[in-house]
Amino acid sequence: MYYLLIVVQVYCLYHVYKNNKPFYWYFLIFFVPAIGSLIYIVTQMFNKSDAEKIQEEITTVLNPTKKIKDLEKKLEFVDTYTNRIELADAYFINKDIPNAIINYKKTLEDTVQDDLYARQNLILCYFQLKDYAGVIEQAELIKEKSEFKGSKQQFCYGLALNALGRTDEAEAQLIQIDRPYSNYAERLALAKFYLENNRTSEGKELLEEIATESKRLTKPNRKLYGATIAEVERMLSAL
Repeated sequence: MYYLLIVVQVYCLYHVYKNNKPFYWYFLIFFVPAIGSLIYIVTQMFNKSDAEKIQEEITTVLNPTKKIKDLEKKLEFVDTYTNRIELADAYFINKDIPNAIINYKKTLEDTVQDDLYARQNLILCYFQLKDYAGVIEQAELIKEKSEFKGSKQQFCYGLALNALGRTDEAEAQLIQIDRPYSNYAERLALAKFYLENNRTSEGKELLEEIATESKRLTKPNRKLYGATIAEVERMLSAL
């Protein structure tokens, strides 16, 4: 029961953070764990679908492979596009990237289905493996789609192009991620790209923009992007 209480408490704290709930919930859940968590669940989360989701996520925390085994059995019983995508997603979440790739690629054999989702996730998988050729291959099949523009996949595509020495093409992709008051980690990577390519003034200008914006962020957002902001400030002090 003690360990279950800890899991529930951690999940409630994560839910508070993820949904930007008022700060007092942190104190209530942390300092009055059992009662605080119960009050939070009943007042902020509880409905049938949420209760089922909470139970599923707690089970996943306690036994990360259970969901995968259940989905594997489900796929063995009925091999459908949806079941295979669910299994691929579970592998991806569990950081089993090779098996995620196998199953995402398998879904591409179903030509009736839109290939966008599988290819989006294949880009992320290949990027984690530093298989930049794989990233580029998948990205170039969907780069004209509106969902690709300004996405994490486009960012990975830009970095993959840069890693393979295609710097002009890389910049064309990376600059599309440069949007004020957002994409801080991606914009930091773009600043590094400029500096690595001897474009110091552009890199410094972008770092200064991020630093200026960071001073106007709310406390929760400043905390959220704290590591990125700290690196920006460190880089600026070194220039």
